[in-house]
Amino acid sequence: MTDAWFITGTDTGAGKTLAAAALVAALRAHGRRVAGMKPVASGCEATAHGWRNDDAVALAAASGLDVPYALINPYAFPAPVAPHLAAEDAGVDIDFNRIGQALDALRAQADAVVVEGVGGWRVPLGPAGDVADLACHLALPVVLVVGLRLGCLNHALLTAADIGRTGVRLVGWVGSAVQPDFELAGRNIDTLRRRLPVPCLGILPHAPGAAPEQLAQQLDIQVLIGAPPGA
Repeated sequence: MTDAWFITGTDTGAGKTLAAAALVAALRAHGRRVAGMKPVASGCEATAHGWRNDDAVALAAASGLDVPYALINPYAFPAPVAPHLAAEDAGVDIDFNRIGQALDALRAQADAVVVEGVGGWRVPLGPAGDVADLACHLALPVVLVVGLRLGCLNHALLTAADIGRTGVRLVGWVGSAVQPDFELAGRNIDTLRRRLPVPCLGILPHAPGAAPEQLAQQLDIQVLIGAPPGA
C-alpha cells in the first residue's frame, strides 16, 4: 500500500503547510512520487476553475503531480472561519467517506501521500466529528507540527497525549519557527525532544518564501521511509 501520513499542528498557524510541503519535497528527493492533500480548507478564493485554497495550491505545487484539484482539496469553503462553520454556511456536511475515496484515488497515482489537516488536532469538522476523527477514519500515522512560540510546550504535550488516546500512531514531530524572536527557543526545543515520545524530524527556520526543497534539507525522514508501508 502507498505510504501516507497525516500532518496535524498544535494550533492554527503552527506551520503545517510549510512542514507538509517540505515533507513532500523530502520524499521526492528520495525518489518517491508524492501527492499532497488538504481534505478540508476554509478561506478559499474564487477562480475561473472554482474555489482554490492557498495551502492546497502550495501542496500541489510541491508535489508536481498532475492530479485533479478536487482530489487534493475535496472540501473548499470560501469563508475564512472554523471549517465546521464554513461548511454550515455553505450548506454542506463534510463526509469522511468522500475524503477517503479521494485519498484512495491519490494513492493509486503516487508512492506516497502527505495529508494536511486543518487548524489543530481537535478542530470540529461538523456532524462527522473533528480533525482527530478524520485521521482515525483514514487510519493514517500522524506527524505533529509544533509552532515554536510561547505556550508551545503545553500545546505540544497535550496534543501528543490526545493523539495517543485516539488509537492512531504518532510517528514524529517537526518544529516550526513561527515566532523568530521566541526567547529560549533552543531550550524549549530541547524540552520537546525529551518530553515528546517520538523522534524530532527536524526544525524548520523562520524563512518566509523559502522553497519546499530548501526546507526539506532540514528534515530527516528516515524514520518514516524506513517503516513498513502504511505503518
